[in-house]
Amino acid sequence: MTVLADIDIKKALKSGRIKVEPELDLTSQLGSCSLDLRLSSAFRIYNHAQVPYIDPADKNVLDELTRQINIEDGKAFIIQPQEFVLASTIESLTLADDLLARLEGRSSIGRLGIVVHSTASVFDPGWQGKVVLELGNLGKMAVALYPGTRICSLTFEELTNKAQVPYYKKKSAKYVHQDGPVVSRLSQEFELKK
Repeated sequence: MTVLADIDIKKALKSGRIKVEPELDLTSQLGSCSLDLRLSSAFRIYNHAQVPYIDPADKNVLDELTRQINIEDGKAFIIQPQEFVLASTIESLTLADDLLARLEGRSSIGRLGIVVHSTASVFDPGWQGKVVLELGNLGKMAVALYPGTRICSLTFEELTNKAQVPYYKKKSAKYVHQDGPVVSRLSQEFELKK
């Protein structure tokens, strides 16, 4: 696999192999081998007192345990120490069937103690939807996160061939066209085993 350089990312955007909506400001969002995406105003927070534990086989527990909040313009979301929340980017991403994207945290955000993904860093060829962020505060102090901030970067890798079954064609694709901070849909995998 080959990582795309800035010039190749521009070509992929122009040809439609990478689609990002709304349109990017390439002067601030294009790096030498990455695209920065911005934090949206939607956050999904956990109400820890609602249930004694998370059961991933129970499709209702995460809806009961979480709620979405939207931050007003000009306001910040305050992420507390050791807190975990879901967020999403303003931008939606669509990838060609022969490209994958990798989510990376930005150094300026990481130096505040904020991680942007726990495990989910790869966006498969054929991905379509918003990027959901698994935000965690590893520090000892609360941090203000402002919607519109460049929160993460995506790098792009070219596959040797088009994927035979791109993400949008997979029967198990649980997050196609996600439009915000969607909770885990792991319960669907348990339902398939029944």
